Amino acid sequence: MSETTHEGGCLCGAIRYCVRAPHPGVAVCHCSMCRRQSGAASVPWISVPVKNIEFTVGYTSIFKSSEKGERGFCKVCGTFLTFAHADWPDDLDVTVGSLDRPEDFAPTHHIWTSTRLHWVPDDGLPAYPETKSKE
Repeated sequence: MSETTHEGGCLCGAIRYCVRAPHPGVAVCHCSMCRRQSGAASVPWISVPVKNIEFTVGYTSIFKSSEKGERGFCKVCGTFLTFAHADWPDDLDVTVGSLDRPEDFAPTHHIWTSTRLHWVPDDGLPAYPETKSKE
């Protein structure tokens, strides 16, 4: 990959990837499925065109979490890495926390705030009760 790349991977190192040219914006998801998969109150994501992600070591195992959604994770250590949605087949969402430099990706908006936990503070960023359309 010749452009600026961002690398990441799972906790144990069985999966490594690099992405280039992610879509602008970082969505923090508050849906119950992201909470359960991650064990966290919310999960920040970047969205990447599928053609701009390369798995350099290993591959994700896939869990079909809904009729249209599939979540990728490491079968060795359980790290939650990706989300694919049938309505956006050309994109793959990647967890910001699995990037080597997550500090490079500050949140820009919140999604699925209709299910945000009441004790999670409002930080003033744009918030969408469900998802935000991909532009």
